[in-house]
Amino acid sequence: MDLQTLWFILIGVLFTGFLFLEGFDYGVGILLPFVAKQDRERRIVINSIGPVWDGNEVWLLTAGGAMFAAFPNWYATLFSGFYLALFLILIALIVRGVAFEFRSKDNNPRWRSLWDGAIFFGSIVPALLWGVAFGNILRGVAIDASMTYVGSFFDLLNPYALVGGLVTLTLFILHGALFLELKTDGVIQERVGKIARRFWLPVTLIAVVFVALSAFETDILQRLNVVNVLGLVIAVAALLGTGYFIFKERYGRAFFGTGLTVAGVVALIFGTLFPRVMPSTLGFDLTIYNASSSAYTLQVMTVIALTLVPIVLLYQAWTYWVFRKRLTTESHLEY
Repeated sequence: MDLQTLWFILIGVLFTGFLFLEGFDYGVGILLPFVAKQDRERRIVINSIGPVWDGNEVWLLTAGGAMFAAFPNWYATLFSGFYLALFLILIALIVRGVAFEFRSKDNNPRWRSLWDGAIFFGSIVPALLWGVAFGNILRGVAIDASMTYVGSFFDLLNPYALVGGLVTLTLFILHGALFLELKTDGVIQERVGKIARRFWLPVTLIAVVFVALSAFETDILQRLNVVNVLGLVIAVAALLGTGYFIFKERYGRAFFGTGLTVAGVVALIFGTLFPRVMPSTLGFDLTIYNASSSAYTLQVMTVIALTLVPIVLLYQAWTYWVFRKRLTTESHLEY
C-alpha cells in the first residue's frame, strides 16, 4: 500500500467518525423543538450533547486538515467549487456553537427560544448539505484540465444530490432519536421512541431510492469491488437490523445499527471513488496521485498521525465514558 492510498483510507475513516458522532449530534439539535416542550426538558436534551458536541466537530477539522495536507489539489477544487454550500455549513455551525454557549446567559423565555431555534437551524442545514455534497462527489462534477470546478452552485442542486441530502438528514434524525432514547428518561424518552418507530421506514425508503438512483447517476456498477460491495451489504443489513431492534425496544443495538449504516455508506462512497477523489464529468478526474502532496510530506504526516491520533481517540473515549450516565427529568444541570 502506497502513502496516497493510506491517506485516502485515513480520510475515509475520519469522515466515518465525524458522520457517526456528529450525526446523532445534528439529530438531537433537529429534534430539540419536537421532543422538548418545557424549558427543563429542553435543557436535558441540550445537556445530552453539551459535553461532546464540540469534540465531535474535531473529526471534521482533522479530516479537512488531512485533506489539505495530503491532497491539496482535492482540497482546493472541493472548497472552491463547493464554496457557497460549504460556507452555508460553516455559518450554520458557527450559529449552532454560539447558541449552545449563549442560551443559558438569560432566563428570558424569548431569549432561550431564539437560541433554541438557532440550534435547530445550525443542525438541519449541515445535516442536509453534507449529503448533497457527497452525492455530487459520487456523481461527478464539472472539473476542467486545470483542476478547477467550472459549474455553478445550482448545478450542485440536482435531484440525485438532493436525495443524498435527504438520506443524511433523515438518517441523522433517526440516529439522534436513538441517542436520546439512551440518554433520557420519562416523557422525552417516550417521544423519541415514537419518533424512532415512525421514522425508520421513511429513512429506509429514501435510502433505497438513493441506491437505485446511484445505478443510473453514477458509475458504481462499473466500479464494483470488495470495499463498496461490503459497504453496501453492511449499510443495508444494519439499517434493516435497526428497524428490528427498534420495534423490539432494544435501542442500544438499534443505535449501533445506525452507526454501522453510516460506516457502510462511507465505505460505499469511498470504495466507489477509489483511486479518484473527485470524478469529473469533463474527463479530468482528480485522483489520489495527481491531487497528492509530495512523498516526503506524506511521510512526515504519517509519523505525526501515528503519534497524535491515538491520543486524541483516547481523550474523546474518556470524555464519553465520564458523561455516559442517563440524564433524568430530575436533573438540574444547565448548559
